[in-house]
Amino acid sequence: MKHVFVAGATGYLGRHICSQYKRQGWRVTALVRNAEHAQGLCADHIVEAQATWPEALEGLMAGMDLVVSSLGITRQADGVGYWDVDYQANANLLAEALRAGVPRFAYIHVLHADRMSSVPMVAAKSAFVRKLQAAPIRATVIAPTGYFSDMVEFLDMARRGRVWLFGDGSQRINPIHGADLAEAVYDAIAANATWCNIGGPETFTQTELAHLAFATLNRPDRITYLPDWLRRAAIRIVPKIAPRSIAGPVHFFLTASGMNMVGDPHGTRHLADAFRTCTDTSP
Repeated sequence: MKHVFVAGATGYLGRHICSQYKRQGWRVTALVRNAEHAQGLCADHIVEAQATWPEALEGLMAGMDLVVSSLGITRQADGVGYWDVDYQANANLLAEALRAGVPRFAYIHVLHADRMSSVPMVAAKSAFVRKLQAAPIRATVIAPTGYFSDMVEFLDMARRGRVWLFGDGSQRINPIHGADLAEAVYDAIAANATWCNIGGPETFTQTELAHLAFATLNRPDRITYLPDWLRRAAIRIVPKIAPRSIAGPVHFFLTASGMNMVGDPHGTRHLADAFRTCTDTSP
């Protein structure tokens, strides 16, 4: 039986990756920062360790056939930033994988990272990707577009009564469900791919996402289009005035929302169904 080591296992995607590999008959070891957050995790073995501490990883990857890392943070907090986690923690994982002789390392990156080098979160991820590609190990880099879980922001705005968009709302995205992405990750690694840009089966403009959100709630459309210069100005201003826990994700969102985020289509799950599930489970 093959054995996979999954880092970032308690995250949205990490949980789906663990489940996917279990379904495929692999033995799964999940690395978690806090075991209390691992309830319901589909894994044979759960290891509680801080990937930011290289000594905490010693010996954990012996006998592994594969390491898959979706490790990263969205918000910088508690004195820990993107370079500590998205870069250094993954570099620690890579170093231990090399020491243990693991034959393959897969990493979850971000689509169009080359166009977002000024975004701190993406810069840290890209620096790790360069390190991974230079290492003496077979590597697979997965660059997904937005997740269904990210698109819930459109539903939340619609609940509040209005969706705010920058520009004319024509930028496109094909978001993907975590389970579909996990399947695509598995297939890419099995095919020995070195890089895959991955999106979901349906492509939407931002305006179409707003329409879908209002339709799901059975409410009339109320969409306001803001001039795009406000988005570009906010990119310059927000990092200077906002706490870094807010500035980081906002900088990424503002940058990504100004471009088409369309990856190669994968999967079968539909965003409309995910939106309906969100409304069905709402109080």
